Parts: sequence; structure tokens; C-alpha cells
Amino acid sequence: MPDLKDFPDVTQLAIPFFVVAILIELFVIRCFKGRGDYETRDTTTSLLMGVGNVVSGLLLGFVAFGVLMWAWQYRIVDLGTSWPVIALCFILDDLRYYWYHRIAHRCRWVWAEHVIHHSSQHYNLSTALRQSWTGTFTGMFILRIPLALIGFHPVLLLFVGGLNLVYQFWIHTETIGRMWKPVEWIFNTPSHHRVHHATNPRYLDSNYAGTLIVWDRLFGTFVPELDEDMPRYGIVKNIGTFNPVRVAFHEWIDMFKDAFRPGLSVRQRLAYLFAQPGWSHDGSRMGSEALKADYVTRHPDAAGTPGLPGSGLAEGGHRAVPLK
Repeated sequence: MPDLKDFPDVTQLAIPFFVVAILIELFVIRCFKGRGDYETRDTTTSLLMGVGNVVSGLLLGFVAFGVLMWAWQYRIVDLGTSWPVIALCFILDDLRYYWYHRIAHRCRWVWAEHVIHHSSQHYNLSTALRQSWTGTFTGMFILRIPLALIGFHPVLLLFVGGLNLVYQFWIHTETIGRMWKPVEWIFNTPSHHRVHHATNPRYLDSNYAGTLIVWDRLFGTFVPELDEDMPRYGIVKNIGTFNPVRVAFHEWIDMFKDAFRPGLSVRQRLAYLFAQPGWSHDGSRMGSEALKADYVTRHPDAAGTPGLPGSGLAEGGHRAVPLK
């Protein structure tokens, strides 16, 4: 049985692999005309965001770990660190990641930190390193508290979480097409994750998986990549900057500007903080459902195809309903 001290920080250990893999992908794209693209300023920004994420983890990681250690005091049982326990912990933490990821796309407070990962209009391995500097502030580490209470030690939770993030690195590529069908059915793959990063209306808010795509299939959020609607990357309203500081904080700034504008009720201010991205008090903006409905209205032949509502569901629903 492995000892707790034997569980390393796998994300930091994987940094040399990340660098080598990026160089290999770049070589394949440039020399063998592989699918994909690199843009110098964009890649530099992604790398700087990755460095900032590591630094913020070193400075603030004690917060999440401290909360989990506090919860560990009240555990039901100590499950230990046997290999079956590690495997079970990985699967349950992957489910935890699915729900964190889904919340991150449906709650603006969490989207404010997660949007950084989606801000590149390119999709390559360097995009995987474009990570938030402010994840601790969202408080989403509390989703791991039930796992600690069940009996998984916080060190083990951080270890399997790191494994999950390392797995997700390689799926940020256009160079790899679709894989063997059983792999595509069970695991998150480059094809599935391209869909998640796409801004095409049909692909919005789908494929939240970390490692196992079965969660999306189970909870109804799976959308396949279609050759007739190839993914376009970025965010619905691209920020148009390579400044890493602006990339890191732009949505936090915009969110608080919205929440503290004059003349709003308390309920409206809270909605700007915690409702889905795209919500507005006057219905002037469009959330993902509205964007999908609007697309179907303009392209009725697409109604009911993967990721899009039927024509009946699309009628009349173009904007979020404002709160009075």
C-alpha cells in the first residue's frame, strides 16, 4: 500500500513532458502539415498564464488543502491508500470535476475564473496551459469536501486531481482526429474536447468531462463533433488581447461593473454575480440557450440536430428573462 508521502505533485512533474509535447506538435504542424495552428503571441500568453497558475497554486494552495484537512477530521472512515481505493478516488473525483466544470459554465462567479481557459482562439497543446490565476477565490474546492468526509485523504484527492489535469493536457489538439470508437465512447478525447472549446451554437455548454466522457453521456450534455460544423474556438465575445493580466482578470472586472451599476435591485446584482453567463437585467444579452434558439430560428433545417433544440423549443426564446 503506497504511503501518503509517496504521492507527488504530478502536474509539476509533468511540466517537461508538456514542453516536449508542444514542440512535437508544432513540428508536426509545420513540417508535416498536421492539422492545427500556433500563433506566437497567443502561445506566449498561454504559457504565461500557465506560469501564473503555478505561482498562484504555490501561494494559495494552502487554502483548499487546509479546508480539506479540516473536513478530514470528521471523516466517516479512513479508506487508506490501496490501489483499489486510488482507482475509486480517481473515478469519484472525475465525477466531481464534471460537476465543477458544468457549474463553471453555468454560474458567472465561477465562469469569471474559468473563462481564461477558453479565451484563446487557437486550439493546440499550449492552450491546455492557459489556466486561471484566481481559482481559489471561487471557493469551488468545497466540492471535494464530501470525498474527504467519505474517507479519502486530502493528499490523495490532490494527487488524483493532478492526474486528471495531466490527462486533459493531450486532448487539446487538432492534430489528432477521432479515435477508436470504444475509446471515444468511454474517454474524453481531442474530438470531444474540441467540441467543448467551440463557440458554434450547437457546441455551447457541452462535453464537460475531465477523463471519462461517460458522465456527459449519462447526464445529457454530450454533443459529438460534426464534420459539417467544425469547431470555431474562443469565447462568444472574444477579448482581443494578449496581455496576460487582462486575460486573467477581464471577466472579474466586467462582472463587478455589471453588479455595481446604479439602479439595480439586490436580486439583479446577485444575478449578475451568480446567474449564467450572458444574463442581463434587461434581457439585452444572450445566454447559451438563447444563442442556440436564435441559431435554429435562422437555420430551421438544423432544428433537433445534435446540440440544438427542436424548432418548437426555439420559438420565442431569444434572450434571458430579466429579473424585476
